[in-house]
Parts: sequence; structure tokens; C-alpha cells
Amino acid sequence: MTGLVILRSEVLVILRSEVLVILRSEVLVILRSKVLVILRSEGLVILRSEATKDLLYFVFLRKMRKFRVIMIETLKDTRNLPDSALEELLESHDATLAQRLKDTAREVCLKVKGPEVLIRGLIEWSNVCRNDCLYCGIRRSRLGVPRYSLTAEQIQECCERVWNDGIPTFVLQGGENPAAAEGLIPTIKEIRRRYPSAAITLSLGELPFELYAALKEAGANRYLLRHETANPEHYASLHPAGMRLDCRLACIRELKFLGYETGMGMMVGSPGQTTLNLIEDLRLMQEMAPHMIGIGPFIPQDGTPFENCPSGSAETTLRLIAIMRLMFPEANIPATTALATLLPGGKQIGIQAGANVIMNVYTPITERRKYSLYKGKTDV
Repeated sequence: MTGLVILRSEVLVILRSEVLVILRSEVLVILRSKVLVILRSEGLVILRSEATKDLLYFVFLRKMRKFRVIMIETLKDTRNLPDSALEELLESHDATLAQRLKDTAREVCLKVKGPEVLIRGLIEWSNVCRNDCLYCGIRRSRLGVPRYSLTAEQIQECCERVWNDGIPTFVLQGGENPAAAEGLIPTIKEIRRRYPSAAITLSLGELPFELYAALKEAGANRYLLRHETANPEHYASLHPAGMRLDCRLACIRELKFLGYETGMGMMVGSPGQTTLNLIEDLRLMQEMAPHMIGIGPFIPQDGTPFENCPSGSAETTLRLIAIMRLMFPEANIPATTALATLLPGGKQIGIQAGANVIMNVYTPITERRKYSLYKGKTDV
């Protein structure tokens, strides 16, 4: 027995290993994972979690809404909650609760990151990709996609427009193509020479360690590699044979080892995803401690195996942004283009939910529509 607690003369709580027992016949008890909730006009909530070193919270409540408010405050103060509490925040139909979660995240963002929204200049430099991910609009086998790669001169023209607009961060994003990524090294060196104070972010997929090191030496200092899902079985359902989650995570660890500011992230509502999968993503990011977190709702694209699947939820995406702001207060979290595509005004709404970054697209107009990761992609 790890503890014996008596609260009020008629309520006895016994904690035995991971089992919590209430002895009172008229109290409604819900046992979900490691969370015990007693629903009464004056109730008791016990949260137990290995991730918080068996931290126990005993709180008397007058109503469940107050309990949920306390969950949000606990997340804010401790940067953690048990899985079942996170599940409640993600799935609750209480609109007041959802708004309070977003408002709290915005308050934390203003306090930690300040009022300035960081703007990035996104240059989608190539839609040539060696992979055949089932959800992606530039997957290798998708027919009818005109392929392109920007020349070094075109990339420098884009960078000049970004810089002249007062944006100090270039983001070069493209399909996974190691040979083409190696060819970018002289271009990155030139960008660094022209703009020594700029941040250069790359998002080029899984590459050999030596190539990551060479790109870093050339002048890149940030790298975004979304893990997509923390669940190996779910990962396998989204990708072709030969792509493995452990390889993706190994790349992220290599990037961190090399000193990149490293970003992770996932789609919200991808086929087969559950709320528990999303909580697994949060736990993985707690372990990996990314500097950037990029998430957006899944949006199907014609001509892919998932073309008839429903889009992910914008509301769940916003709640996840808020939760991540409370769990990772210092992280840079964008309000993504996918969110703006699914939800009118999505970038501004994402900022109000705790995001602090917006990506503005600087890909040449002639090529922009060819980088069609998902249907209806906005050009903001």
C-alpha cells in the first residue's frame, strides 16, 4: 500500500499500487486509466501520473466545470497532465472549457514569447520526392503533378523578396530528395553570405547524417522534420513499406546532436488516428523537447489513397495548439497553412489559441500550385 488518505469522515480513499478505491456507495466513481473523478456537488479529484513522478492532486469541487478549470491551471503550472485528463481536454463538448483552454494558452504565449507574431518566408523549392506517402499530394506515384525544382537564381530572388519584406527567416521546404538536397549546399552558403543574420530553416525530409552536417556547415541552423505520428502501427498505415518511425526519430536525434534548432509535428485527424495517438505524440515531444512544433489538420488530396477520407478537425487542432503551448511554453508553434485552408481566418484563430508563428508563401506564382500537398491549399 502506497498511502492511506481519509477525506471527510464518510469518504475513505485507499491508494494501492496503481489502484484507487473509493468506499462510499452513493458517490459516482469514474476510473479511467490513472485518473479518478468523483462526481458530486462537493467532489474529489485525484490525478496520478508516472510522468509527473506520482504527483497527487486532491481537490474538492463544487461542480465539474471547476474541475476542468483546475485541469487547465494544473497543465499551465506543471506543464503536464495524466493521459485521461488530456483526453478530456481534447474530447470535451464543453465550449466554455475549450475557450478557456485557448485563452489560457494565449496568455502564456504573450507572457513567454511576447506579443510579436513571428513571420517566416516559406520557399517551396521543389516538389520532387522519392517517397510515396499515402496522404501526400506530391507523392512519387501521383499522376498529373508537373514536377519542378527552383534554380539557385530563383531561390535567391525569393530570398530577396522575403528579406525586403522585413522577414529575417527563410524556410526552404521540398520533397525528400537527397541528391537535390546536396545540390542546395552552394545556394545555402550564398544565402548565408548575403544575409549573415538571417535564420535558415530547412525541411527536406530524411537525409544521411553527413548531409545534415554539410547543410549545417553551409549555414542552415534550423530543421523541421515532422514525425507525423508517434505510434509505429499508425505510422506504417500512412507510409509505404520501407519507411519506419524509428528511422524518422533517429534523424531528429541526429539533427539535435548537430546543433540544429529542431522541429517536430504531426497531422491531426489522419486516417486511423485516435485521441490516444495524439496523446502519444505529446508524450514523444516531451521526450524529444523540440524547439518548433508544426501541426495542422489532415486534408485529403485527389489522386492519393486517402482522397475520400474526411478532413481532420480544426477544433481539435486548435485545442492541441493550446495544449502544446501550455506543455512547451518556449516552443515556436505556427498557425499553419493547412489550418487556414480548412478554417477561414485559421491563422489568426490559431494565434489566439497560442500559436506565435505564421508562414507566408514566397514560392514563385508559376510554381506555387504545383506544390499541392493537399486539396485547396491556401496561398497566404
